[in-house]
Amino acid sequence: MTTRFNLFDNEVSVRFAKRFANAGLVIHQSSLPASTQELVSLRASQINGCGWCIDMHTKEALAAGESAVRLNLVAAWRESTVFTEAEQAALALAEEGTRLADAHPGVSDETWAAVRKHYDDDQIAALVSLVALINAANRLAVIVHQRGGSYETGAFAGWSS
Repeated sequence: MTTRFNLFDNEVSVRFAKRFANAGLVIHQSSLPASTQELVSLRASQINGCGWCIDMHTKEALAAGESAVRLNLVAAWRESTVFTEAEQAALALAEEGTRLADAHPGVSDETWAAVRKHYDDDQIAALVSLVALINAANRLAVIVHQRGGSYETGAFAGWSS
């Protein structure tokens, strides 16, 4: 599989990506823990089969101090002991919010209650926005076959303003 279209080599897509990065900056600067942000982004990307985003969020999480054990267990978070209840609630929201097209009934009341238990309104706003944003990013990369493996940590640090 080769990349169909280089999103980083086109004026329109680069302008869009910069605005996309600005939306991400709002989430990044929120009180939602950075580790939770990376775990949620990684899990949604795994579900969507986005190699580019899996590569990016794994590397960014490692650079921020996340453990390899936790990153390796994200796909099996329900069968592991390394995630807090709050992280489990966020991962459940990520999964249910990502699988909307799979005839999933959406976010369950049980998951929503767990999210409400562990996060305040600003963190919930950031979490819901993050699930939407990472799913959009996954779709951009998957459509054009943006392949994982070449991402360098911090590559988008200067993209937002």
